[in-house]
Amino acid sequence: MHITRIRTSSRPSSGEVTPLLAGAATAVAAFGALLALTGSHSPLRAPLVLFFLLAAPAAAIAAALRGLDPYGRLVAAVAGSVALNMLVAQGMLATHRWSARGGVIAVTVISCLLLLAVLVRRRRGAKGRDI
Repeated sequence: MHITRIRTSSRPSSGEVTPLLAGAATAVAAFGALLALTGSHSPLRAPLVLFFLLAAPAAAIAAALRGLDPYGRLVAAVAGSVALNMLVAQGMLATHRWSARGGVIAVTVISCLLLLAVLVRRRRGAKGRDI
């Protein structure tokens, strides 16, 4: 005889909350980038763009550091995100090309390239194990 337990609580379990929070963070970051790229004068522009500039590289770096424990990965990803933003700002200032829109574009491109490198590395690793 198999007894099935019925969940009576309306609160989601911790496993169901994590993807929801990740999706909400992605939407907020994307909205911040959109506000920066369109030149909006919304009072939400500054905090959402700052969130994007920290979250996008941190997510890419965290994906690359899959082997670390969660807290170590979080600290390393946030530190790498801050360092990447500082390098982008320094490079733009050194070349006299500073703009908020350009900074958002540069951070987006670098973050996407980092994620692409992680995906290519994982795919090559998976193919190597199959052989």
